[in-house]
Amino acid sequence: MATFRQRKAQRLARADGSRKGALDERAAAVVQLLNGRAQFCTTSSCSGRLVLAQGSAADINSWEIQKKSCTWLMVTHEVCVKDDVMTALEKATGDVVLKFEPFVLHVLCRELQDAQLLHSVAVDSGFRNSGITVGRGGKIMMAVRSTHCLEVPLSHKGKLMVSEEYIEFLIHIANQKMEENIRRIDRFHKGLELALKTAVSANNSPSEETEKNRSVYIHRRKRKTIQEQGVRASPEDRDEELEPEDDTESNLDIFAEIMI
Repeated sequence: MATFRQRKAQRLARADGSRKGALDERAAAVVQLLNGRAQFCTTSSCSGRLVLAQGSAADINSWEIQKKSCTWLMVTHEVCVKDDVMTALEKATGDVVLKFEPFVLHVLCRELQDAQLLHSVAVDSGFRNSGITVGRGGKIMMAVRSTHCLEVPLSHKGKLMVSEEYIEFLIHIANQKMEENIRRIDRFHKGLELALKTAVSANNSPSEETEKNRSVYIHRRKRKTIQEQGVRASPEDRDEELEPEDDTESNLDIFAEIMI
């Protein structure tokens, strides 16, 4: 079975298979941040888009247009204006829907705790439809998603079925969703930077067990020093190891022995 490192190397070596053929500029910072960490590998992403998608006129019973059988009359990763939509609709010959699709990101994770960290940041950033899946061979995938979508039919067999006023209203709603999407991506990026930095600091700090052992060692060294200086201790103290739970009481006992 391939190791996570091998899977990541193979995945990142692949050519971009998206229609655009390149990484969306707004998603680039998040993707680069994750791929720069040994425990993550992004497999697909989209920063969010507004699309006029045309399917076959025979698809009247299903607006769920499949990617392979549809034509994009217009696509943008920014807010749009009415004129661009109306110009694109003039090319329509089939059934057309206006869609807003929010930011989506799929990340291969080395450990379950890595996926859980991403999930927590994603949900806190507004991507509440995010989830974790564990596949065959222990492959752990984290998907950043939200329900912040829009999908409305506009034409049938090339004929516009709604008024221009309604289209203008839909564009306003879609642009509001895009602006909120941009804010969520920014929150996710900042939250991710902070979470990863905090995780590294926690991993590099001494563990609770290490600190406890260090405390015991210090108290035993103090006892040894006192005894070497000829300070008399009670028989009970000679047979009993100093307890580390209460540093204040332990220090007071040492000072009391010195004063005898």
